[in-house]
Amino acid sequence: WLSLRGFESLTRHKMVAEMKNIAIQLAREAGELIVAGRAGDVEVANTKSSSVDIVTAVDKASEELLFSRLEELRPGDGFLGEEGRTKESTTGITWVVDPIDGTVNFFYNIPHYAVSIAAVSGDPTPGSWQVEAGVVYNPVSKEMFSAARGGGSFLGDTKLQISSPPTLNQALLATGFSYSQAMRKEQARVMLELLPQFRDIRRQGTASLDLAYVASGRIDLYFERTLMPWDHAAGEVIVTEAGGVIEGLADMPPGREGILAGHPDLVALLQQKIRLLEGDRPLAEIPGWGLDS
Repeated sequence: WLSLRGFESLTRHKMVAEMKNIAIQLAREAGELIVAGRAGDVEVANTKSSSVDIVTAVDKASEELLFSRLEELRPGDGFLGEEGRTKESTTGITWVVDPIDGTVNFFYNIPHYAVSIAAVSGDPTPGSWQVEAGVVYNPVSKEMFSAARGGGSFLGDTKLQISSPPTLNQALLATGFSYSQAMRKEQARVMLELLPQFRDIRRQGTASLDLAYVASGRIDLYFERTLMPWDHAAGEVIVTEAGGVIEGLADMPPGREGILAGHPDLVALLQQKIRLLEGDRPLAEIPGWGLDS
């Protein structure tokens, strides 16, 4: 007979596997809608934090699809979506969703964007949540990155394991930039000093795919500031289940203030370098960064 602890572990494993499967199914459904939407004319529906932070009608349609499908499949769960859909959870599970991560890429028809879906337990706040399952799906390439806590990380059916760390000067670093002009200047200042110390940098415009690429060994390290919860929720579990780490800057939790991902040794080295550059100052200390953006 299974012990109570063993039974609870088996039940939890089954639960997170089911949530991962739901996320995979819904990511494919949203992906079909997005690809069909991209076949026509894509227009900016409105902007958010700045004139370059765009939202398309397809973003909104994708989020509505995901919200309505989760209402059918998991009616008691909460919802936190980029385009404004929110719902309190009565089950302790909240779905954190980016209906199109990489909207600017999508708008310009650059085939590097994703549907990002994560199921988190507890307080649905970065640093407080426990990411139970996550999926990042590129509907153009049809690459499906997925992970369930305790169940490993996968690209399709292939299990992922984070790369052995190269020396820092041979490491490929991915990053991104804020929509705030003041914050972009600060990020450029830090990157100007970091760039000569790495093999190269990549700025690909889709945070969820950057994290998935860390897990799959396509990039070695990832560092970005001013991300929102839906940008990184799914990617977090994909990285950690592949053997990588997710950390925040200094003693801050990973999230809005900053997030680093990669092999533990490389992340520790990058933390040191950022600290020496004073690139880990709290956002509130950076004039004009845009706390409301």
